[in-house]
Amino acid sequence: QARRLDHLASAPTPQSSPFSALGAPAFGGPPPAAPPEPRPILELEGEEYEDELDALSDWVDDFLMPSYGAEVTTAAPWCPRWQEHDDVVAWLHALWLAYQQHKDPEAGPSGLLVWHRDFLTHTIAAIRAPGGPLSACMTSPDRPAHRLLPGPPPSIRTEETNAAEAGSSGSTGSGS
Repeated sequence: QARRLDHLASAPTPQSSPFSALGAPAFGGPPPAAPPEPRPILELEGEEYEDELDALSDWVDDFLMPSYGAEVTTAAPWCPRWQEHDDVVAWLHALWLAYQQHKDPEAGPSGLLVWHRDFLTHTIAAIRAPGGPLSACMTSPDRPAHRLLPGPPPSIRTEETNAAEAGSSGSTGSGS
């Protein structure tokens, strides 16, 4: 108790702030640099995208699928070329970002349980659903398959706008 009282009675170090636990800067010092905001992977381009996809692939192949992949079946398809499915990349990237946040000590002892409950279960169910984005791919480990399913066509409004723009740009030529 004496050591604790001595510690409490000692003057605070000039670098510390009584509000540092709340993220407030120390008195007389600059505020701490904020970490960069994570960006959705589909907003990245070039080398930045490739680097993020490589890191995501390592996490998916070395941690996620060995731990949570379960068996590949028609009810839970998978694709060894999942990186070519943009929607799957986006889902898995968001799952990975949530994993990083929830495994951080600041997330507390229940952080990973929250990740399992709120993120993992829903994401895996969505991407591995029988009618989901991987449904045309591998449904048996003995028959590797990969096929990108076509997405829906643009809306009628977009088609009409594009046709009108094409018509107006085509009519600007000189008449004969």
